[in-house]
Formats: sequence, structure tokens, C-alpha cells
Amino acid sequence: MKVVDLMSTDVIAVTPETGIREAARLMFRNRVSGLPVVDEARRLVGIITEADFLRLEVERAEKPSDVEHVSDVMSTGVVTIGPEATLYEAAKTMATQDVKRLPVVDDEGRLLGVISRSDVVSVFTRPDDVIEDEIKEDLVRRVLFVDPDAIEVSVHNGVVTLSGEIGTRTEARLLEELTRRLDGVMRVANELEWRIDDTSA
Repeated sequence: MKVVDLMSTDVIAVTPETGIREAARLMFRNRVSGLPVVDEARRLVGIITEADFLRLEVERAEKPSDVEHVSDVMSTGVVTIGPEATLYEAAKTMATQDVKRLPVVDDEGRLLGVISRSDVVSVFTRPDDVIEDEIKEDLVRRVLFVDPDAIEVSVHNGVVTLSGEIGTRTEARLLEELTRRLDGVMRVANELEWRIDDTSA
């Protein structure tokens, strides 16, 4: 699964000229913890988050501030990701950069959407029967060209068990590896038997 498959596209964004109070109202009203900041061509130029407002409040308490616009407090150098990146790449970026969300941008830097930690978590809620059907129809039938009835596939809480007989040892290994890469799969128990060991000399 790719970022484009999970990202939210109805993203509320502000411009550098947006007033601080308006940005705060948008965040509160829409229950979001951050807003992308874009220019007139919708190119991403920054982000304003709850942390920026916290920092602003501390500064205001310590000394008078004439901050009025988003550009005065927004963070620049935002960590982004492309729409064709994998879910693994998005999760790794969020973990290593310690961010809750990633703006999704095209090659020109235009904002396409946002992918968040909750979007990544949602993958682990995929129903077992959906995973089972994907293995049988997409992997067994369409990739390996094997009759799905020849392979027994059972899925319980994301743990997949493969059993039955398949043509070659290579096919058994390939099916296990492809299954392991599916979204929502936690572990694969490969109990497949094969008719030909095509890996031996």
C-alpha cells in the first residue's frame, strides 16, 4: 500500500498571511493539531502546530509580542513525503523524525494531502477475511497462476497460515514473502509442501 492510498486529501491549509487567531480557530474547530502553510500556488512553505502556539504563549508571558500572522510563528523545513512512497517509508519517517503527520507533496512541492499516525495504525485493523481474499485472489491466482482451491489459507488476528501443495519450492517461498508484505499481516506460518524442489543442484 502506498501513501496515496491512505492520505487525507481534504486538508485544511492556511497561508503565511493568515492571522494567528484565525489559524487557532481553524485548528480548534476542526480538531486538528497542525495546519500546513501554503503559498498561492499551494506549494508547501511551512506548518503551524500546537507546539508553535505553546511556544508563542510562553514568549508572550515573558515579554510583549507583536506576532499577528502565521508566518511569524510557523515552522519551516517541514518533513514531507511523496504520494508514491510506501506505507513502510511513511511509518519509518514518522518514527525517526518524531512527527505525528507528514504533508504529502508532488515533485513541485505542491500539497496533495496529509498522512498521519492514525492512518498508519488503520492498516492493522484490516479484517482477516479481506486479507485472506487478497492472498487467494491476488497472490495465488493472479501472481502465481495457481488454483486458489489448491492452497489452504487461514487468517486469524493477522497471522496467516499457508498449507496445501504447490508446484515448486520457489513458489512456496515466493508466496510466503509476498504474503508477509501485505498490509495487516503480522506473521506468516508457511506449512506448504511442494512437488519439485527446484532449489537443489
